Amino acid sequence: MDTATRAVLDWVATQREPMITLTERWASINSGSYNLEGLRAMRAALAEAFAPLGGVAEVLPLAPISQINAKGESVSIAMAEALSIKKRPSALTQILLVGHMDTVYSIDHPFQKTTKLSENILNGPGVADLKGGLAVMLHALMALERSPWAENIGWQVLLNPDEEIGSVASDPLLKAAAAGKQLGLVYEPALADGTLAGARKGSGNFTLVVRGRAAHAGRNPEDGRNAIVALADITQRVFALNGRREGLTLNPAKIEGGGALNVVPDLAILRFNIRTRELADEAWVLGELHKLVDEWCNKDGYQAELHGHFTRKPKPMSPEVQKVFDLVQQCGAELGLTIGIKPSGGCCDGNNLWHHGLPNVDTLGVRGANIHSADEVAYLDSFVERAQLSALILMTLAKSAA
Repeated sequence: MDTATRAVLDWVATQREPMITLTERWASINSGSYNLEGLRAMRAALAEAFAPLGGVAEVLPLAPISQINAKGESVSIAMAEALSIKKRPSALTQILLVGHMDTVYSIDHPFQKTTKLSENILNGPGVADLKGGLAVMLHALMALERSPWAENIGWQVLLNPDEEIGSVASDPLLKAAAAGKQLGLVYEPALADGTLAGARKGSGNFTLVVRGRAAHAGRNPEDGRNAIVALADITQRVFALNGRREGLTLNPAKIEGGGALNVVPDLAILRFNIRTRELADEAWVLGELHKLVDEWCNKDGYQAELHGHFTRKPKPMSPEVQKVFDLVQQCGAELGLTIGIKPSGGCCDGNNLWHHGLPNVDTLGVRGANIHSADEVAYLDSFVERAQLSALILMTLAKSAA
């Protein structure tokens, strides 16, 4: 390793506490996906932290999204804005760095504070997914800008506010940002041992609304059509689709409906997630679901409606993606890190970028565990480790672009 590279990496080693402090500060800002005020506060904090890099920042509005409410009606939900920062957009080599501002923890969730469980373990909302990753991204870019090769490459940072709900509103921004870039770096957390996610499944969120007919449960129940009973049948049959195609999973996650116990319920709602391994899985499973819907629509007094779509396509371990991982593993080896890769049933903005034509590695954030729970932790010894890894990746790309 040359002297200039070593000097930059040594500087990164001095930034452990600043990275941890930033992560704790950002984790104290509730930025649940629907908390617009909190997301805007988070965006302002990020804009301030990234400003010294000297890029051009832009706040990007997102269109509202549609959701089915508890009455089975489609409603429009406002989204917060994304943040884009660009530097040297005319350079021949362009890198896209992506992270999200939102977390799964709503404003009324009891998990709102960070706690150091030990010298090496930080517990808190979003410390791993993904606010620790944002600190790593920032310091990797700071390291690049300190290097003698920074002028050789341009970069864009895109931070979106809706990744945890599928990036439905921000997908057009991800598509636009992917255009003209050679490589994507995404800062989702690595596994606790540093393993990265390779191939990823696709995902879609769906809502099935069943309408029956209300009646008095004692006087004339035979005149009613019980929507909960109908939905119970549909739910069992949705679940039975699991395993019908290799790697295909369906998770019935929430049921709503009913009211007074002396009324035959005329509305029931099922919300569920589907994970796909192959693109062809989408058409097959949608065909099976529409068969269920049509069957119940043909029964006297019932109506069924399927809402939703696949928000993320599968991300395979293609030759183009493997080439990116080869670079990451090469840089890891220079730092004395052995970096493993394994398939994941999870998905993230790396799926979106791949679908839009950009090879990427999407778990360059801190090592963490227990994400999406009140036991979420980030391992503090991984902040310098992962920032050095990204810094070395960026410097390697900059050197080769000279």
